[in-house]
Amino acid sequence: MKMNYKEGLKKNVSKNYLFLFLNNFGVTQGVWMIYLASRGLSLTEIGILEAIFHITSFLMEIPTGAVADIWGRRISRIAGRAVQLISAILIVYSNSYIGFVIGFIFSALSYNLESGAGDALIYDSLKEIREEESYMKISGKNEVIMQLAQTCGLILGGFLYNYSYIYAYGVSIVITIIAMVQALFFTEPKIKMEVQEKSFNTLKSQVVDSFNIIRKNKRLAFLILSSQGIFMFNTSIFFYFQNYLSDKGISKGIIGIILAISALAAAILASQGHKIEKKIGERAILAVLPIIMSLCIWGVALSRYHYIFFLAINCIESLIFVVVGDYINKLIPSDKRATILSMASMIFSFYMIIIFPIIGKLGDVFSLEVAFEILAIVANIIAIINLIVFIKRGE
Repeated sequence: MKMNYKEGLKKNVSKNYLFLFLNNFGVTQGVWMIYLASRGLSLTEIGILEAIFHITSFLMEIPTGAVADIWGRRISRIAGRAVQLISAILIVYSNSYIGFVIGFIFSALSYNLESGAGDALIYDSLKEIREEESYMKISGKNEVIMQLAQTCGLILGGFLYNYSYIYAYGVSIVITIIAMVQALFFTEPKIKMEVQEKSFNTLKSQVVDSFNIIRKNKRLAFLILSSQGIFMFNTSIFFYFQNYLSDKGISKGIIGIILAISALAAAILASQGHKIEKKIGERAILAVLPIIMSLCIWGVALSRYHYIFFLAINCIESLIFVVVGDYINKLIPSDKRATILSMASMIFSFYMIIIFPIIGKLGDVFSLEVAFEILAIVANIIAIINLIVFIKRGE
């Protein structure tokens, strides 16, 4: 029986590859902003929807992370796919702005339930079989799987949307159902909680203890704050880039291909993350790459070869995601892992609540080119602050 449990933990890694592929096969990811615009929404209204998504995420990240730690990471993943199914149906069939708002709230909850739970499930599976040192390499493979899935989804989504958005969302709903069923077959790691009663007090204690771990560990706090800022810039560029290209007269199919190529390039680089980290070291990854990324945002805004700079931003973000994810997990105790990872995602949501609607408003009042220029200025300032903090900490 013990051997079967260990084998189940080991198989979690390969099962996770399939789950990640299904979960990231984003048929609607490359067209949802164009779809909402086609339903009559302005960039400001779309920006507000995304802000609502992140407000929900901000409020629910910690509770859902604690749920994953206390009640189980597998259960959290299953629930996440079920809620995502509801979200997709709402967004397709809504005929009012409030319907879209509710759909985005459910979408945020699905993100929350997966955020932290998935990484915690795999890291602790490896930890129990004493193979956690392989996490960065496996994380690199995970990123490849996610980016490949995203590549396929973007191409298919662009193709389907040329015929009907119903086709794209229909495929998305089917894939979500398959992912929900597949999540049933994970083996739950046996994490020893300090308290056995799964009550509200347990939940409260879990959150407070997790926050104190971050507060006392300055390195962990720095990694979380800096990395989530980088993810925020990449996400903002990625979504508004769809409308940016559409405004330039580029077809939906070509937009899908451009996004897909950038995802594929990011996947290739991420797969080598563990090797790159050994060669260039933590200093270059945490201090230099954010500066390069901030300069690339200027390239997106001003250069005629904006797609090349967009590709570079995606590649840098993927590399940082793989490497910093390993750094962070090594600093977190198992029984607090999902909660702390969710706290990191909460920081990301906080950033997005501020930035995303501002970009939309600037795009409506001026242009997305101007919005990207202002975003580049903000990115430059934050990258310099990040470098100063890194140097002062004596990294």
